[in-house]
Amino acid sequence: MDDNCPPKKRPLTVERVATANLPTKVGEFRIAGYRSLNSREEFVVLFKGDMERHVPTLVRIHSQCLTGDVFGSIKCDCGPQLHKAMEMIEEAGRGAIVYQQQEGRGIGIVNKIRAYALQDEGADTVEANEQLGFAADAREYQQCAEILFDMGLCEVRVMSNNPDKLSALEEAGLRIVERVPIEVQAKQPAAHYLRTKKEKLGHLLDFND
Repeated sequence: MDDNCPPKKRPLTVERVATANLPTKVGEFRIAGYRSLNSREEFVVLFKGDMERHVPTLVRIHSQCLTGDVFGSIKCDCGPQLHKAMEMIEEAGRGAIVYQQQEGRGIGIVNKIRAYALQDEGADTVEANEQLGFAADAREYQQCAEILFDMGLCEVRVMSNNPDKLSALEEAGLRIVERVPIEVQAKQPAAHYLRTKKEKLGHLLDFND
């Protein structure tokens, strides 16, 4: 077991503000609100069961996607991924989803809509971000890892297809004991989006369209 998990002598840059019960269509969960101590970002954690340091626990870092999570857009797989993660945690009886406000891979909702307009003209998601002067993926995950430490976790089973996210969480000090693929069925236009993630961002997908 890693005695340096969570990393020693590294103060947290997030704080928990409130925790409450949240009954959902999937099952009974708890919800916690966090705020960053060095930015204006706020986070939500949806969790279930006891969070124990050395019990490998299902977790997902889910970046806010207003269009997919709320409006049901089929341009991406975000909403179905979020709901599948909830179902997997409900089935396991234990797990946590950190919901971070880094819309559009970190560019914000208004710029994401600008990127959508470029996609309407033929750009893919990476090209659209870059044409607007942004990195293909500008998200950061250090504070997400800190939230999981604060929840009491060190050993995690990460529901993700994104190798960069896995590397970032490991660098932050989490011990990833398993990557749990989280793929959902997708038709056009989401199929093009997934192909771009696989070919240009290196996401670990079995998807073929």
